[in-house]
Amino acid sequence: MKRFRLGVIINPLAGLGGSVALKGSDGVAVEAIAKGAIPKAQIRMQQALNVILPFIKQIDIITASGDMGGSLCRQMGFSTQDIYTALETTSTETTAIDTQQAVKCLLGHQLDLLLFAGGDGTARDIYAVVDDSFPVLGVPAGVKIHSGVYGITPHASGLVVSMLLKGELVSLMSADVMDIDETAFRQGIVKAKRFGEMMVPAAPRYIQAVKMGGKEVDELVLADIAADVIESMDDELYIMGSGSTVAAVMEDLGLENTLLGVDVIQHKSVIAKDVTAQQLLAFIADKKRYSSVKLVITLIGGQGHILGRGNQQLSPELIRQLEKDNILILATKTKLKALEGRPLIVDSGDPELDKALTGYYKIVTGYHDYVMYKVANPDLVEN
Repeated sequence: MKRFRLGVIINPLAGLGGSVALKGSDGVAVEAIAKGAIPKAQIRMQQALNVILPFIKQIDIITASGDMGGSLCRQMGFSTQDIYTALETTSTETTAIDTQQAVKCLLGHQLDLLLFAGGDGTARDIYAVVDDSFPVLGVPAGVKIHSGVYGITPHASGLVVSMLLKGELVSLMSADVMDIDETAFRQGIVKAKRFGEMMVPAAPRYIQAVKMGGKEVDELVLADIAADVIESMDDELYIMGSGSTVAAVMEDLGLENTLLGVDVIQHKSVIAKDVTAQQLLAFIADKKRYSSVKLVITLIGGQGHILGRGNQQLSPELIRQLEKDNILILATKTKLKALEGRPLIVDSGDPELDKALTGYYKIVTGYHDYVMYKVANPDLVEN
């Protein structure tokens, strides 16, 4: 029986900037590490590979050495062949060339699928080599993930690979490779661009949609949502997540807002701007200072993610300290209807926490107007 040949590539620096409020890792990896960021791309890939461990005797993994894949795969017990070693460079931030060179080497080894961990930048690097000529699948590990080549969570990516290993009939579909200008992104400007398409396994339940861009135009609805949130504010500490819907609340309060970051307010005043994960944990360490701590978040249009996309400052450690009733989810009905019944998704990086967060939540959709909507991880539901 022919063994499944799985290519594995990890961008070790993917997602580094998220928890320390740098909005990405492109060009700022050294700064992110200096600020205390902990690399998590290895963990994300491990979560995906854990799903296919039952098929370990059927799999040969072709990868790059060290942190780009070899160390993790060998540690997990997979039959592993390293065919590329990262270039020696003077900067720990140079990874695009390594990714592209590794992929070129991998493609010469008759792979059945290339599985990679990273963000939109990594997807672009891989697209530059494979174009739409070879099946790939991404494990989400970056700060920003607009591209449609990723599983909705690492576990979901693993489930797609397991479908192939089981011999299930899985078609291929084209999915957009998207990226944005991170320099503009850090200034609060979103400039998304489509770079092309790559082939991914057609498993819509597990593969994320391309993010819907653009600011909400129905300002009356946003004003109603803001009015509802503001009416209930007292002396609680409010952690204000990213996105234009949350920004509408800040605007109605007359407060300066970090559109693509996380701010902290109390008594309707900003007490900290564009905070990191560690700063947030420090804020809530002394709970006696606040009557309660509330988190205000919204969803990513088209995808439905409420945690784990662009708001990695909201760490699992933070979320565990909040009660579900203190998580306020804001969304227009238009955005919810666009999901066509798909649940909102939590991908915090901690699968056990994600399970605990599932269930129905009251979504603020207007002034004293709410809908009950399901938050789930479809990838955790077995067929």
